[in-house]
Amino acid sequence: MKRTLRLTLLLCSFVPSLAAQSLRLGIIGTDSSHAVEFTRLLNNASAQDHVPGATIVAAYRGGSPRLAMSRDRIEKFTQQLEQSSVPFVPSISDLCPRVDGLLLLSVDPELRPTEFQQAIACSKPVFIDKPFAPSLDDALQMAKLARDHHTAWFSASALRYAATDLPHDAISAEVWGPGNLGENYRLDLAWYGIHSIEALYGIFGPGVQSVARAHTAQTDVLTMIWHDGRTGTIRLVRPNEPFGAEVFRPDHPPIQKALSTSYVPLVQAIIIFMQTGQPPVSAVETLEIFAVMDASQRSEQENGRQVMLPTTNDGL
Repeated sequence: MKRTLRLTLLLCSFVPSLAAQSLRLGIIGTDSSHAVEFTRLLNNASAQDHVPGATIVAAYRGGSPRLAMSRDRIEKFTQQLEQSSVPFVPSISDLCPRVDGLLLLSVDPELRPTEFQQAIACSKPVFIDKPFAPSLDDALQMAKLARDHHTAWFSASALRYAATDLPHDAISAEVWGPGNLGENYRLDLAWYGIHSIEALYGIFGPGVQSVARAHTAQTDVLTMIWHDGRTGTIRLVRPNEPFGAEVFRPDHPPIQKALSTSYVPLVQAIIIFMQTGQPPVSAVETLEIFAVMDASQRSEQENGRQVMLPTTNDGL
């Protein structure tokens, strides 16, 4: 509740200035449906769910022949952006003089380190769509690079904002959602499992001590223990499952909620971040999520044993 209140107060305080000074944003990677949807939310002032404060003014196509989800969809999404009058540029560096901030939306995480390095060269704030990086090691190196270059960044799933209004005094919580595993992803939960992980972090925040993962053909179940004794369970179901959450508090009945997949709260948070340079999700929290995915994959490979997370995040 406190996180939601802070976001609401920030929105109220910044909406007038954002309306007066609309930010110019550029997209890196038009092989994602998010490129089309974010553009619709920001550029279509007549849309019922329009988010004021920024406009997509340019895009770099990108794309990856390595992944079917990029290779087979980029033409359609690119054409939709062209129909929305978004101009394209030949390189990431060409975005730099045109924009106030960057949205790194390409779907292949293996491109993230290179694209992020080029984005940092623009000296503009960067939002990175999930997943931030292809692996925990890459995430650590990219976060260090951003710190060394004094670049503001954050990464998040829209599902994080769908769960923030659940009670934060819960001692246990369960989140469920689709469990499709990433095609050729080094961290297999980074494609869809990360949404449910982010939703659980939206409820509890960071501080995970250990994770264990049970895996079958139809499901993955992650059991996470926080340093203060709270427990969280994530249930991922294949091929599909609506997102939902349930929290448990002493002397209170459980509270269950279907989780919205709306992008509006995330896009609002992105605008505030671009305006203030203050990430709503810290680097440490994002790196911990990668440590959770890394540990859960090792747990699955070792018959579901409990795996402890590192006690530090390389000083970040």
